[in-house]
Amino acid sequence: MLLRLFALAALTFGIVFAQSEAGAVTSPVLHVDENDPMVMRARDNLEQTKKLVMMGALPPLRLRKAQDEVQDALDMSLLKKSLYSNDLTPAQIDEMVFVAQKMVFRRRRSMAEMQELVSAGVISRSEGEATSADLERAVKELEVAETRAKLIQQLAESVRVEKAYASIETEAEFHPEWNGKVYLRYDGNGAFTRADLLDVESAFIGKFLRPLPISADGETAVHRSLGFNHRGRVDVAVSPDQPEGQWLLKYLQGKHIPYFAFRTAVPGKATGAHIHLGPQSTKLAF
Repeated sequence: MLLRLFALAALTFGIVFAQSEAGAVTSPVLHVDENDPMVMRARDNLEQTKKLVMMGALPPLRLRKAQDEVQDALDMSLLKKSLYSNDLTPAQIDEMVFVAQKMVFRRRRSMAEMQELVSAGVISRSEGEATSADLERAVKELEVAETRAKLIQQLAESVRVEKAYASIETEAEFHPEWNGKVYLRYDGNGAFTRADLLDVESAFIGKFLRPLPISADGETAVHRSLGFNHRGRVDVAVSPDQPEGQWLLKYLQGKHIPYFAFRTAVPGKATGAHIHLGPQSTKLAF
């Protein structure tokens, strides 16, 4: 019964993957290194196993195992490249996790088959235990892939937020009529130092028991690409209409620290409510 359930799941899983390869659902976006030594060894072993099975020197189940090892090697080659890549797209992230899930599924199926063979006395218990160890390694690879995917997604979201904030800040220079509507401006003493930032962070932690949610500290690639100097400025990812934002504005005014508090998004732009600590960013000199 267990093998039949796994066979049905494998058929369904295979259909989905075949559709993906054919482009009906999606198309592969990551590529295997065909010259990976691990892949080449697995393929050589498969060819040798085919010959031995045809000669009757090995049971047919060895051929299935060798075929799985080739697919494992292909998937591992792909994962090795993707897990340490710094420029994965969202589609590549999804496929990376999908490949790791396939490995886990394949090894679970193999372990179930091997356990039945152990029970029937066809193979040794040590061989069945080796299959269990393979499954544990696949589960760990999946955990790494999922963690990597989460980090990449968080980084992408952080960049998106930074772009939204920087875009609104730079546009504010050309829209003085936004003052009091899109943003609130306080010039204070015109200065903002690292010591001021440390004081703000300490006070925020003391009040809310969590770190100040800084989204951009000083000069960033995003601000440079927009032609603005963000050195000595800090963006904080809180809305001035939230309790944390209201407290922060009062604190900054009490310390005479300048700020721009963006309370709403510019029409047609992504959300960008945040508080900019320090004077307004200046244009870069090229």
